[in-house]
Amino acid sequence: MAEREIEQLVQLLSKLPGLGPRSARRAVLHLLKRRESLMQPLAGALDEAATRVRACSICGNLDTRDPCGICSDPRRDERILCIVEDVADLWALERTASFKGRYHVLGGTLSALDGVGPDELNIPALVARVAEGGTTEVILATSATVDGQTTAHYIADRLHDKGINVSGLAHGVPVGGELDYLDDGTLSAALRDRRPV
Repeated sequence: MAEREIEQLVQLLSKLPGLGPRSARRAVLHLLKRRESLMQPLAGALDEAATRVRACSICGNLDTRDPCGICSDPRRDERILCIVEDVADLWALERTASFKGRYHVLGGTLSALDGVGPDELNIPALVARVAEGGTTEVILATSATVDGQTTAHYIADRLHDKGINVSGLAHGVPVGGELDYLDDGTLSAALRDRRPV
């Protein structure tokens, strides 16, 4: 009986965001019913992504090349850096096609409760990147959560004496909201109407 294999699939899928055990069980059943048209191509795509996709050594974005497509694009304005918590936030901003600069992915937010300090995030790399010169503006595109705003204020303090403009996303991003869940229009307006921090 294939019960062990099915249960292992259910357990693995239930670890994904938004999927509990019931939803994972339905997904597994759907995959098994569509073995050739869905399950096998999905397994191949997962294997290829696990082998080829890696973090960009400059910004932290995920891509199959290093530096990533954004960092190596000569049409992007390298003087403007947009700081995001996670790759999902970078992707959300890219969907708007409103930002033509470069990014820096922090890898999370500062959180005293969870024991996440500046050294656990890509903040030292950000400060070093700005210190190299060439950056004229840093946009702090962190979430409007307590941890997101704490992180933004910490970074603004660290960059205060670097001679650059530091701005944050404008109103329109709801308090407690996360960038990945916002619509493209709200994100575009927030980028366009950013304010000094």
